[in-house]
Amino acid sequence: MESSGFFLICMLHSVVALSCGAMMMFYTKEVFVFSHGNEIASKLVGSTPHDQLLIRTSDSFSGLLLFAIGFLLLMVAFVKDREFQSFFAKGCVLLHVAMAIWRVYFERKLEELGHDYLRQVVGDIVLGLSWVLFLVYSWREKYD
Repeated sequence: MESSGFFLICMLHSVVALSCGAMMMFYTKEVFVFSHGNEIASKLVGSTPHDQLLIRTSDSFSGLLLFAIGFLLLMVAFVKDREFQSFFAKGCVLLHVAMAIWRVYFERKLEELGHDYLRQVVGDIVLGLSWVLFLVYSWREKYD
């Protein structure tokens, strides 16, 4: 038995991860300018050519990882086992909570990114809540 909510949530998260990963790999500077502004974007790309190369390489690998996660979510969306869906949703909730905690404790201390962390924490919480709502919905279906 499958839940259509699981499929929809996985597809939504997959589209977000695939598009963000692709943008991180190929349009890093434009994403920095769009999300942080010109002044901070110029600081985030590095000051020396060596720093710029390291940062571009790091961002490309981060984008590739996010793209792979999106592809994994796309594959997981078609799993029909309810127990696996519940297990996977709980893991995703923990992942989003861990990301929010990391942003609060570490990212806010960074001079250039400190003002942006609250928006990203809210995004992590919203993405985690989508999985919590799925768990509540599936629990209700199970016991009704």
